This record gives sequence, structure tokens and C-alpha cells, in this order.
Amino acid sequence: MTVSTTKLTGEVVRPGDPGYEAARIGWNRLYSRYPEAIVFCNDPQDVVNAVEWARREGIAMRARSGRHSIDGWSSIDGGLVIDVSRMKSVEIDETARTAKVGTGLIQKEAVAALGERGFVMPTGSEGGVGLGGVMPGGGFGLLTRSLGLACDNLLAAEIVVADGPRSAKVIEATERSNADLLWAWRGGGGGNFGIATSYTLKLHELSEVQLMIANWAGHGDLGTVLRTWQRDAPVADERLSSALEADSTHFELTALMHGGSREELEDELSSLLAIGKPELTFMQGFWPDLYANADRAPDLPFWKFYSHFVTQPFPGEAIDLVLHYMANTPTPPSNFMCSSFGGAVRHEPPGGSAFAHRDALFYCEPGAAWDDPALNSKALGWAVDFWRALRPFSGGAYVSVPNAPAADWERDYYGSNRDRLRQVKAKYDPENVFSFEQSIPPAAG
Repeated sequence: MTVSTTKLTGEVVRPGDPGYEAARIGWNRLYSRYPEAIVFCNDPQDVVNAVEWARREGIAMRARSGRHSIDGWSSIDGGLVIDVSRMKSVEIDETARTAKVGTGLIQKEAVAALGERGFVMPTGSEGGVGLGGVMPGGGFGLLTRSLGLACDNLLAAEIVVADGPRSAKVIEATERSNADLLWAWRGGGGGNFGIATSYTLKLHELSEVQLMIANWAGHGDLGTVLRTWQRDAPVADERLSSALEADSTHFELTALMHGGSREELEDELSSLLAIGKPELTFMQGFWPDLYANADRAPDLPFWKFYSHFVTQPFPGEAIDLVLHYMANTPTPPSNFMCSSFGGAVRHEPPGGSAFAHRDALFYCEPGAAWDDPALNSKALGWAVDFWRALRPFSGGAYVSVPNAPAADWERDYYGSNRDRLRQVKAKYDPENVFSFEQSIPPAAG
């Protein structure tokens, strides 16, 4: 099939063009897609034109921002990839303490831009992930228990939606206009309802933070630390968020107190720091400066993660499973990560949200990482087996870290919000124009 670009605007890259290979590749090289065309959009009209062109040509499309779709669902063989990564505008209203930002910003760009003006917002922990995908998923990290999820700080979104049988249009989703779509965008998953072109965010004043990293060699103390952390972290001072991460050789506790002192931070963590002999590192400063160096994930081509939200403390059986799998990792950087919930996450923003896991104690994620394709089978098998072993102890899953093999994925991601999300889908995308492997189906008419 020959692609006509007469109705496409922005930069269009097609097979055979010099930049096609670089344009089609995502962050996770485990998945390799060959789109019929990739259009890099510069403004909302480019996005409208792309959606209309795909609809008129009868070609499937996918939206892409930071290329971090874990299962490669932001691209598609033979389809159109609508890339918004160049839409990086930042407009700050200091009086209102809001910012309107382009959906193409990655998290470290957003944190840096806001920090220059004296503001912060909660984001996810990986700096290279795009806001386009973070916001509709939820977004959590080391400011979450203090300031809420990223999507809780979403005040409005500019979204390109399907319109009629072959067209598209830009609409605003706010608490007063298309409020049901704003509700759905706060945790209902990316790619389901349309393509966001900008977000209006609630900002918080920048203040100094205390950051501590405790490093334990080996796994000898991992079970005790995990047992203590899952008891204490969800009910700690709300200014404190923490994450626990283990690989094949060691494990770390990373803890951040927003607006507190080092003494307060150490006091909150005293029960954990008394276990074994961790090596401690303390840092003090402004979050944007620390965040710039916080993403220490190895630069590897192949990844596979699975997700769990945990609503009841892990019993001894589950902790033994974690220890077993971490003693038998397929590669040294394969890991197990937990992130604390509670605090501000318990409270929905005005207008509510589709994020269904506010009662979680913590989030956890087994993940395989490797650089040799010969290890694909071993690494993928370890990751899926680890996920399945923990499923009996899980209270749900994170839509941004999809569990592709799950038959009941809608319930896992959305819980009791599933039916309402289907109704929103039927209202804004009744023809299921925006669809992918685990997209929300529209409610029956």
C-alpha cells in the first residue's frame, strides 16, 4: 500500500526514508513494529489531521509520546503512529499556581521547567517517560504520599477525539466541560479515548527535600526489611514516600521527605535502618536537582515488567516467593521494586478520578532486564512466573505497566470503575477509533 501524505501535516516519516529506522524504534527493543507512516506533530491541528487522515484511509493508528510503552502498544505494523513528542510548550501562571504543558514533555523536562520557576508537581520516577502516558495512567513516585498522584494534579486536558464517521476535533476536558472525560483521563489509561495535546496542572511551591538511600549488600536482610517496610511505609508521615528495590546482588531503600528535616526522616526510618548494616547516603536540596540524577536504571535494550497493587500485607509465603525469585534472577539487573502508597493517595481530586487503587498499601513490580536476545525465553519466563506466583496476593494492577496475559485485565486495572469507563468510551469514541490490545471497549448501546 502506498501512503498518501496530502492530508498529513507535521513531519511524516515513511519506510525508505533516511530517518525511518530511528523514528520507528521504541525504548523497549523487545518489540519491533513497522508502521506505514510516523507523523511527528507540532500542534493540535497536526494531530487532528493525522486522526482524520487515518480514518479516511481506513488505517489503524496509535498515539506515542515518550516511546516507553512497555509492551510496544504505542506503535503498530502497517498503521499510523501519531507522535506528539515535539509538543513541549510550558506556560506557567504563577498567580494561579498552574501550568499548561505540552504532552510531549518527558518527566525530567517537566520537573526541570517547573523547578526553574519555583514549582514542583508529583510525577513518576523514571525521567524518560512522557507526560502523554503518565497522566492517564496515574503517575507515582517519591512525592506521591505528600502531593498525590500525577493525575490528581491534572486540572484540564486538551484532547483530540473522533468526530462523526471520519473526522476529529479538539475538545477541552475540565471540571466544568466534558468532566466525565477528565475523570476518565485521571487513571483510565492512555490511548483509550483520544490523544492529549496539552495538560493543565496544579503546581506546588518548591521546597527543600531530604533524600536518603540505604543500601544492603546481598539479600540476607531483604525479607526482614520488606516485612517491616510494608508495615510502616503506608502509615508513615505523609511527607515521606519511599521505594524498595532489589536486584541480584543487593537492595536499596530510597526515601524522600518533602518539607521535613533529616532528623525527622531518620526518625521515621529508624525501624528499617536498625536492620543489618546498610550503607547510608543523605542528600538535601530542591527536588528538580535531585530528580535529575534519580533515574539510575541501566541502559539495556530488553525489558519485561508486571504490576501488582497490594492491599493486604504480604504474608510470609509471599515474602518467601520474592526471596526465591530474587535468588534466581535471569540476569544481574533483573529486579523487584515496591513503591509506598497511603497519605495523599487516599484522597481523590475534585471531580474524582478513574484511578482505582487508592486503598493500596504499596505497588510492586517484578521486572526482567537483559541485553542478549538469546536470553529472551529465560528472562520472559522468569518475569511471568514471578508475576503469576504473586497474583494470589495482589489487589489489582497498574494500567501503565500492563499484565498482557491477564484474562481479567479490566477488573485488575479499573476495578469498580470499569463500567463507567466503558460508558465514557461509548460517548467519546463509539466507533472504537482509539483501540489497541487492551483498550477499553465502548459500552453496548
